[in-house]
Amino acid sequence: MDMGWLKELIELVEDSGVDALDVELVGSKSGDPTRVKIRKSPRLAAAAAAPAPVAGSFPAPSPDMARPAAAAPEAAPAETTFEVLSPMVGTFYRAPAAGADPFVSVGDRVEAGQTLCILEAMKLMNELESEVAGVLREITVENAEPVEFGEVLFRIEPD
Repeated sequence: MDMGWLKELIELVEDSGVDALDVELVGSKSGDPTRVKIRKSPRLAAAAAAPAPVAGSFPAPSPDMARPAAAAPEAAPAETTFEVLSPMVGTFYRAPAAGADPFVSVGDRVEAGQTLCILEAMKLMNELESEVAGVLREITVENAEPVEFGEVLFRIEPD
């Protein structure tokens, strides 16, 4: 495995909103498949999150691979908040069923592990849980709207 290429992937993930990356290369020089899995823990967002790379946007390993230019940083919000990003493309639902009370509302105190919403993807309902405890300051998406991978869904002021 080309360690320079692996280091490049790690740097790209560090500079993005990606929480996990799986890469599988078949037909490597040794004939064995290569599997790489990279994760990073969420962080408090001092600035608005940069858009996450689209699947397949990482270049194939090559010795002459050039590093992409870094995006210009966006203006920082007035207060420090934790941005809850969509982990997938899907449809955002605030409540467990039509007509039911929403999981959370602006101003609510949330706990780590508390369900914030449901994201429907390919007929599967996925509960999205808070990773931090604090006060919910903003819900950036309307009920039943489509969301993109890496899109900000909530802003929480952590304890």
